[in-house]
Amino acid sequence: MEIDRAGLAAFLRHRRELLQPEDVGLPRGRRRRTGGLRREEVAALCHMSTDYYARLERERGPQPSARMIASMAQGLRLSPEERDHLFRLAGQAPPVRGAASEHISPGLLRIFDRLADTPAEIVTELGETLRQTPLGVALTGDTTGWTGPERSIGYRWFTDPATRARYAPADHPLLSRVFASGLREVVALRGPGSPAARYAELLRERSEEFRTLWERHEVGVRPRQRKRFLHPEVGALELDCQTLLDPEQSHCLLVYTAAPGSESYEKLRLLSVIGTQTVP
Repeated sequence: MEIDRAGLAAFLRHRRELLQPEDVGLPRGRRRRTGGLRREEVAALCHMSTDYYARLERERGPQPSARMIASMAQGLRLSPEERDHLFRLAGQAPPVRGAASEHISPGLLRIFDRLADTPAEIVTELGETLRQTPLGVALTGDTTGWTGPERSIGYRWFTDPATRARYAPADHPLLSRVFASGLREVVALRGPGSPAARYAELLRERSEEFRTLWERHEVGVRPRQRKRFLHPEVGALELDCQTLLDPEQSHCLLVYTAAPGSESYEKLRLLSVIGTQTVP
């Protein structure tokens, strides 16, 4: 497929002009003259330089890679159909949809963008973190930078002791059952050869605890709504976890809140001040 430079440039400009700062969690400010987003704002949302993005809008520059197109589609809050159109304009075949896709739906992102003062994250059905709010990073550390099987918190739970250190020890046995049960359900849903099946095989090789739990064939084990975290600076927190599911993409938005006036509520407020300064 060949890149349609004129079509790509026009589409990018049109989508940029449609987006408003409040649509992506940005302040409007008093001196804004343009009706939509500025090029530098879109470039930041797409994790690329302003110069690179500007050249695409001017029908110049190299053909973007599939990874760059996916980043632009997410930054511009495109629907799956619009994302596929962007890929074709850029001369690339659209990626798969459904559970294997990491493209977050615009609706889910709009909710996420309004949670800047709340611990929240968007995860896949395998527990791979796609997005975290700043307070979410402060609570659990940045979990978006893992690669390979370690991207899954369920995989790290059985292979990385540091992952468990963030959770109350008394909850570890139940959480182990939750992760093993959840992985078994995804394996049955996606079938042999799926990433879930490969993760299960790796864990059977590397974790005796997982092998024991896997042999129980448990399904339907669910975590408690109230989660107990251990933070290295503010100590123990009890937070309620609310979940919003996007069934088409199999993504979940997890939002953590504390009861107003509680000790955990005050610790969250403190954590919002501390931020990620002390998070390794």
